[in-house]
Amino acid sequence: MRLMVAVLAVVGGVLTGGSSLSAQGSSAVPKLFASAGDVKALIAMAKSERKPDQPNFVQPIVSLAPYNANLEYRVGGLNAPASTHNKDAELFYVVEGRGTVVTGGTLQNERRTNPDNATGTGIDGGASRTIAAGDWVLVPEKTPHWFTQIDGTLVMMSVHLPK
Repeated sequence: MRLMVAVLAVVGGVLTGGSSLSAQGSSAVPKLFASAGDVKALIAMAKSERKPDQPNFVQPIVSLAPYNANLEYRVGGLNAPASTHNKDAELFYVVEGRGTVVTGGTLQNERRTNPDNATGTGIDGGASRTIAAGDWVLVPEKTPHWFTQIDGTLVMMSVHLPK
């Protein structure tokens, strides 16, 4: 419950704006706040720095180990892999855009990226749901998930929730 309150506080801070209190220096130093302007700048950076063949551009918004809220900038027309995380649930908040999330089922052409994570070219037998700005998605650990049918771009905040 405390974790969910912390996540909601982070999201509230990200979405409601204010002055930036981001930490300067080492990446080991927690970054506890990002203003709405900071998030808009991250989106602009993702738009300009993403390579044409890169379906997903990820960058940190705020962090306090072991938790990181990341901005995910996904582009339609490019096939980003489906994935499964064995030890982490993953929470998504849609900032802008529209697409489809597929959860459950089985990864197609599964490939282990490390002992705790796998990717695949898609999902067989999952449940599809259209998502848009303002929607939340919570994916339990060991559950395949895949973002597809993206209309233009899909910008999300993601948080891995370790057990």
